[in-house]
Amino acid sequence: MKKLWGGRFTKSAEEWVDEFGASISFDQELVLEDIEGSIAHVAMLSKTGILSVEDGEKIKAGLLTLKKQAENDELTFSVKLEDIHLNLESQLTDLIGPVGGKLHTGRSRNDQVATDMHLYLRRQVKLIVELLNELQVVLLEKAESHIETVMPGYTHLQRAQPISFAHHLMAYFWMFERDKQRYQENLKRINVSPLGAGALAGTTFPIDRAYSADLLTFDSIYENSMDAVSDRDFILEFLSTSSILMMHLSRFSEEIILWSSQEFKFIDLDDSFSTGSSIMPQKKNPDMAELIRGKTGRVYGNLMGLLTVLKGLPLSYNKDMQEDKEGMFDTVKTVVGSLRIFAGMIQTMKVNEQGMEQATKNDFSNATELADYLSDKGMPFREAHEVVGKLVLYCVNKNCYLQDLSMKELKEASNLFEDDIYHVLNPRTAVERRNSAGGTGFKQIEQAIEKAKLCVLEKEEVK
Repeated sequence: MKKLWGGRFTKSAEEWVDEFGASISFDQELVLEDIEGSIAHVAMLSKTGILSVEDGEKIKAGLLTLKKQAENDELTFSVKLEDIHLNLESQLTDLIGPVGGKLHTGRSRNDQVATDMHLYLRRQVKLIVELLNELQVVLLEKAESHIETVMPGYTHLQRAQPISFAHHLMAYFWMFERDKQRYQENLKRINVSPLGAGALAGTTFPIDRAYSADLLTFDSIYENSMDAVSDRDFILEFLSTSSILMMHLSRFSEEIILWSSQEFKFIDLDDSFSTGSSIMPQKKNPDMAELIRGKTGRVYGNLMGLLTVLKGLPLSYNKDMQEDKEGMFDTVKTVVGSLRIFAGMIQTMKVNEQGMEQATKNDFSNATELADYLSDKGMPFREAHEVVGKLVLYCVNKNCYLQDLSMKELKEASNLFEDDIYHVLNPRTAVERRNSAGGTGFKQIEQAIEKAKLCVLEKEEVK
């Protein structure tokens, strides 16, 4: 099979060299985007008179036939033709004759592949925003049903203060909201057209880049042709944003793994998101959460890989940049899959409300309430902190908790204690009283949920 660029060469590469240099094994993922960009390009060539209307219509009809075949998975690709662009151009020429060779007028594979990736990432980022939005809806629904579910809050993985389970869930809602905003910002850089930049210097043909950009619903065009064909910032930004999202999902996964353990028993994951053991029949493993935690590393690797590829490249296009695609495709697959799994996992998990609340009664997470109580009575907080610290030590030695102490024992520590202290020491009271803005108090959570509902996009807004 003759290469479309082979006129300059007198010797063919060995087969294994062709295979090493070819990208068709992975860039066939861009088949629909490549056809979409080509349809816009030929429409522009016809409009500007670079191609006759008759040739333009013939090429467009051929491209639409290829599109239908691609959608039906009927196209075959050859390593000999290197990439998706040459494969499609060859098949177009086979379909409609030599006029198919006119499609490449006024463009290069350099601006063609950049256009394909912009179109691909635009579609995928919109899907990711939609999936993030769906996960936020699931979190809101779960939070609304657990506003008054009390659980231990942790610092250093040690019980710190009692909180609402809804408050804990909503912390992730706001992380995902920032992730969603980052992707939406990324879309601004993605939605720029490189088409018509040529190999690096533009073209002598009287093309209309604004027209082809408009056909592809890009917001604008690259202002510099060299930048257009060598820019991969928009992919780096996508990989960076995806790494931050996967970090959030990984942290949440870690908590789900802990909460579902026998040591915590805070939640029970649905069987559809768990697996068993081949040797231990009692096991129910949180494998989906563990996989998401593990897959975070491959997304980080994709970001570092592309940063390393690009760091020493002179302008403009270099073959090294062929390495920009596999990590991008892999990240899209990983992020989309993780978000779909996570939404289902959260939606179907059962919450052990009694177990969570009981855990707050068997620790010293109400110690801060005691210190705040004394401070409210006029004792300097540092002095109150020391008084309560000594009471905690006393309880540890006596093998009891603060709420178990008698009034006599409390009075020995400070005369400021009154009978109302037992109400204050109740974990539920401790949560309810934390009514500062953004706090875990029940009223604050209700307000936070209402505010959060304004951040959830309707599907038409996502699009």
